[in-house]
Amino acid sequence: MKARFEANGDVIVVTGGGNGIGRALALAAAKAGARVVICDVDEVAMASVKDENASIAAKRLDVGDRDAVIKAFNEIERDNGRIDGLVCGAAIQPRNAVHEMPPDEWRRVIRTNLDGVVWCYQAAIGGMIGRRRGSIVAFSSGLAHQGWPQASAYAASKGALIAFVKSAAKEVAQHRVKFNLIAPGVIDTPQYRAANAGADHERWRASTGVGSPEDVVGPLLFLLSDAATMTASLLSRDFSYPVQDE
Repeated sequence: MKARFEANGDVIVVTGGGNGIGRALALAAAKAGARVVICDVDEVAMASVKDENASIAAKRLDVGDRDAVIKAFNEIERDNGRIDGLVCGAAIQPRNAVHEMPPDEWRRVIRTNLDGVVWCYQAAIGGMIGRRRGSIVAFSSGLAHQGWPQASAYAASKGALIAFVKSAAKEVAQHRVKFNLIAPGVIDTPQYRAANAGADHERWRASTGVGSPEDVVGPLLFLLSDAATMTASLLSRDFSYPVQDE
């Protein structure tokens, strides 16, 4: 059985849309008929997405900058009339032991991975409430539950997102707006490769395998669609973490 999704002109915003899962989703959503806007700090990557599908719009955006987020989302609503779906994919994962991590690095992770979702949510939610329709998806991670050496800041930000989304979703459920999470598992993206070079990559590959960004597109399209009636939920690709060498 093949699942098929039709976006029928829905306006979908994807942060972190220049690479990895965000890129794969943007291309698939546009192919399904959506008007897609990708937001990223990587302008070269966004240009590459547009080379593949010229109908996709692109905005340079640092999601950790609240004023910039509000401005960008106001422009998107002005140009497209509304935002029907928002996927918050922008995230960073520098690797460092906590006791060696500079304060600025910790704050940069939280600013991007957690604050960035909050600011995007605030920027999009008013219009969705007014129209009584909308779907927002944020990314968590299995590391939020199990942790990982040298990924404490990333894991903390993803754990905090679970609590945030489950709470915020209950605030807007009465307005027929959905807010869910997805934990996609180990996916071969530029961020994954940067954080899991050498032996770490071999551990992941030998345990459960490393998926492709396209593996996550179907679940994301489902969560954005009217077929998904749940909210405050976490859709997870569960797996066992490889054992660290002593």
